[in-house]
Amino acid sequence: MEPLEPLEPVEPIGYDLVSLSTDRKYRPVERYWPYVEKPEEPTAEELAALDPDLHTTLFGPRQLPFSITLVFPPFEGENFDKAVVKAKASQEFIETGEGANRRYRARFFSSDALQLRDLFELVGPVPGTEVLIDDRPVPYSKELWLPLLWFHLLG
Repeated sequence: MEPLEPLEPVEPIGYDLVSLSTDRKYRPVERYWPYVEKPEEPTAEELAALDPDLHTTLFGPRQLPFSITLVFPPFEGENFDKAVVKAKASQEFIETGEGANRRYRARFFSSDALQLRDLFELVGPVPGTEVLIDDRPVPYSKELWLPLLWFHLLG
């Protein structure tokens, strides 16, 4: 075997001692980022968007009677203005969201069954309309709970 020739030192390419050092070259300005001022108390819109179980955990149980809430999006047609007027006449009315995410939320108690029926006749066929029982989506709420309430109107 032949002896190996010693290697010649090569100049480093693209690296220098300054770029490999750990000293900072840039020192950020010592100030805080501009944070948005948040109110201390949640708004009515934020409270309406809370899951009922989370609301109970944070603020305790609500002392509300049995309620049915209609949540509907904006829609085209002459019935929209009538629906908003009837929704505003409910026990609790809240508008949430903007643009395509806007929703109108109207809560009715069992004593308001007639007003609920009148509003549901306008917004029931609209795609995206939800029926909440005590603020929760319940299976068959349109098909079972509302007819039970209509039956209550007969008595």
